[in-house]
Amino acid sequence: MSKMTIEPPSELRSLREERLHADLCIVGGGLAGLCAAITAAREGIRVVLLQDRPVLGGNASSEVRLWVLGATSHMGNNNRWALEGGVIHEILTENLWRNPEGNPVLIDALLLDKVTSEEGITLLLNATVFEIEKESSALIKAVHAVCSQNSTRYKVQAPLFMDASGDGILGFLAGAAFRTGAEGRADFNEPYAPVESSSDLLGHSLYLMSKDVGYPVSFVAPGFAAGIEEIERIHRFRAFDFKTQACQFWWLEYGGRMDTIHDTESIKWELWRIAYGVWNYIKNSGKFPGSETMTLEWVGHIPGKRESRRFEGDIMLAQQDLIEQTAWPDAVSYGGWAIDHHPADGVYSELPGCTQWHSKGVYGIPFRALYSRTIENLFLAGRIISCSHIAFGSTRVMATCAHSAQAVGMAAAHCRRDSLLPRDLVQPERMRNLQSSLVLAGQYIPGFVLEDAKDLAREARISASSECQLSSLPQNGETAALEFSSAIMIPVQKGRLPVVTLYLDVARPTSLEIEARTSSKPGNHTPDVVLAARKIELPAGVNLPVEMAFDAVSASEQYVFFCLMRNPDVEVRLSDSRLTGILSVSARFNKAVAVSSRQDPPPGIGVDAFEFWLPQRRPKGKNPALRIEPALECFGASNVVNGVGRPVTRPNAWVADPEDSRPSLNLSWDRPKLVRRIIVAFDADFDHPLESVIMGHPERVAPFCAKHFRIVDDSGRVLFEERDNHSPRREVVMENPLQTKAVGIEILEGRGAPGAVFEVHVFS
Repeated sequence: MSKMTIEPPSELRSLREERLHADLCIVGGGLAGLCAAITAAREGIRVVLLQDRPVLGGNASSEVRLWVLGATSHMGNNNRWALEGGVIHEILTENLWRNPEGNPVLIDALLLDKVTSEEGITLLLNATVFEIEKESSALIKAVHAVCSQNSTRYKVQAPLFMDASGDGILGFLAGAAFRTGAEGRADFNEPYAPVESSSDLLGHSLYLMSKDVGYPVSFVAPGFAAGIEEIERIHRFRAFDFKTQACQFWWLEYGGRMDTIHDTESIKWELWRIAYGVWNYIKNSGKFPGSETMTLEWVGHIPGKRESRRFEGDIMLAQQDLIEQTAWPDAVSYGGWAIDHHPADGVYSELPGCTQWHSKGVYGIPFRALYSRTIENLFLAGRIISCSHIAFGSTRVMATCAHSAQAVGMAAAHCRRDSLLPRDLVQPERMRNLQSSLVLAGQYIPGFVLEDAKDLAREARISASSECQLSSLPQNGETAALEFSSAIMIPVQKGRLPVVTLYLDVARPTSLEIEARTSSKPGNHTPDVVLAARKIELPAGVNLPVEMAFDAVSASEQYVFFCLMRNPDVEVRLSDSRLTGILSVSARFNKAVAVSSRQDPPPGIGVDAFEFWLPQRRPKGKNPALRIEPALECFGASNVVNGVGRPVTRPNAWVADPEDSRPSLNLSWDRPKLVRRIIVAFDADFDHPLESVIMGHPERVAPFCAKHFRIVDDSGRVLFEERDNHSPRREVVMENPLQTKAVGIEILEGRGAPGAVFEVHVFS
């Protein structure tokens, strides 16, 4: 039995200290830090992850409750199949499975689960970095952090460090070059930048959530709350309502003209004043009938930060890199959110809450923007990466930050394996190896094709039980009016366009304009080039077949939009059939990220004008019933080894014939191969944004993702089986490698769409 402790008086005491050693020390446990930590740990290196909050996730956590978004932009831009891959995709699809309602508390548990499941990660929560040690002027030796909850001081030593802290505390203490504020137009030749530089920043936001309890609830405002008259002086006060939840209040923003680091507590108090004032206005102004039974369920305790320091790497991304989609030789990630800037006065500004300018497609993010140019062993991740204030308007969003940070985690593993520093990886062969490792782990890098010489799948004979040859999509009895111009995106080969026949109900005789469009840049999905157009006369009638035959050719393999232009007298017959890489879109817009179906920027700001052609979220957004001649033959089994794991200029997937009740894929060799690791990537729908909280989703798994599948060897012996799969990417590592002349993937049950596989990799 232990005895009580009696400590005599002492002039000074020190906190208990724990010393840890790692290969990589990461400061910051937001999505960027944790995706990097998971990636690095899976590559076999030891990671210490320091997070100064009690939960992981940063702005994605229940402390802030911001949904995770990136290049897909609420499906409000033309970035098709642009959902970030790798660890962040794994997290979002798992969140969909566990938490389709978007409960903010459950994502906290998921993120903790993901990090603590990795043996190579030591997680320190509530650990605030306050001091560092340096080995030399350009090398960090150790960081010191303190945890207020256990009165413990930590010293973490490592050869490599990563700052994903949001405010860049590690880089700041280490003396790394950084900047704050907005550059002037001439600094990076950015037409959208202000003429002169300024200290203006994007501000903080603090959210609130309400709940209907079913009986009358009163509200007495705290003394610090803004009064009703003050709330009505907010320019957008008419947008307040009691149904809005959490991050839908993103425009309750403040602090852009202040020091967003050192003034954060003052900014928070002003946001609390506004938040409680808003709820007082809703409950007590008498202008919100129906709010009587509503109660204030939650108000954020910490504000969600947008901008503070940005650190300088060997490259600084600028506006033109995003708009022109610069092809970087060291691209390791990508972005696609709009250049999204907010007025510095935030909620008190008379300007719109934000201005968003989209590019025509996704843009690459180079590795040289992900490490410090002045501190040789410091990686950068999250919102602090190397970019201008204008480019930051896009790179700052969480899914983009997480995707880029995964590249940092992988880079750290490569550095430890070969005793290198971050800058050393820019050498072309090393960079190619890094890029290959990332793509093999599920990331997507625009323009990069995986060619791994160690992958046994690349030398296999590949066959399938069937291959889809798309000649038709059957009718389901439903129609959709042509209230908006609409199109079906068809992957075509170089040469003459196929003939697409659609089926129309026409209320009265009318003329209809039809067009064939494509994108001006390969890999984009903005239909800004008209290949052919004509007008056809339609009689009144039901289920009229209309041939979309054009005297036009495609100059390359690409997606062509077969467009029916707006005509309210016409309805299009629909199909229930959904297919990997086939998508219907309309010339409409999403109010969350645009103000019209066209982006028409003011002249001279260096942003393109173009139309938005958007899909609708399931269960809407059905394909039109159609016939295609000749049938599309782009779903072959060989696609699984072509090095591209999502639709880009073609579907890049093996898709079975819809009538195939038991689709299977077979890889075989002339002589036995030693097989230890098998990777299979299914289609989990890279077009769906998978917002993590608040919005909710109608399904727990994408309809293209196999439910029940198994992997077998050349004798039919089952190597792996999953009966209720919801994961888009499965890696099977066998404890005892086997000799086999074949590996088969059998899809025993789907989820309503034909079996589809993007990638298969086999390693000894």
